[in-house]
Order: sequence, then structure tokens, then C-alpha cells
Amino acid sequence: MIDSSSRSLRCVIVTPEETVLDKTAEFIALPLYDGELGVGLGHAPMIGRLGCGELRIVEGGRTERFYLDGGFVQVAGNVTSILTNRALPVARLNAPGIEKTLEETARRRAAGDEQLRLRERDLQQLRAQLRVARKR
Repeated sequence: MIDSSSRSLRCVIVTPEETVLDKTAEFIALPLYDGELGVGLGHAPMIGRLGCGELRIVEGGRTERFYLDGGFVQVAGNVTSILTNRALPVARLNAPGIEKTLEETARRRAAGDEQLRLRERDLQQLRAQLRVARKR
């Protein structure tokens, strides 16, 4: 059972491969599918669908930033659990490389609805990565 009386906020990021992060925070800003969510100590319990974008974790006046590739978030008892396919520290994002991949993907031929859908998903993810990388 989660202790909702805890006086610290905990952020846990999990991908299919590993637990990327498990640390305390003062504030967490998440990219939801339809906007952004801020989570502080004592936030109401919730479950949400994540979009592609920037995660910010504030602790001790320092902000740690990640690119998230969709997924889900659960907030319960001062624990924010993030389940995502990919969580990359912003320092690992290479804007020129992302731009090149974006151009190549946009030129990629797609035959049929499924290939079009996959190309559009890839373009959406690359554009989100580029936005996050350019904020650095």
C-alpha cells in the first residue's frame, strides 16, 4: 500500500527494458496526450495517457529533463509512476541528427494505410524530440 501521508514526492520512470529513474522531487511536469500536467505534493490520484514530449523533474532548485515517448502516468499517494516506451535524458538528444532523420522520414514512401499511419507516428515522435532538443 502507498503511504499518502509521505512528505516527499517520488517519481518513477519505467520502460520495457529498465527502471530509468526513481527519485524524490518537489514538482513534476508531464506531457499528456492533450496538454501538460503538473504534479506536486498531495496531488489527487489519477491515471493519464502520456503524449510525446518533455518531462521536467524539479528537485532542490535543479530541473532534470527527459524526452518521453508516450505511455501512461499514475499519480497515487505522492508517487508518480510513468510507464513509457522510451525515456531519454535531454542531453542525449542531438538536434541536427533528429532533423536529418525527420527529413528522411518525411521523404519515405508509404504504400497503404498502415505504412502511412506508421510514418505519421514516426514524424510526430521526431517533431516532439526536436522541440525538446531545441529547448536545451
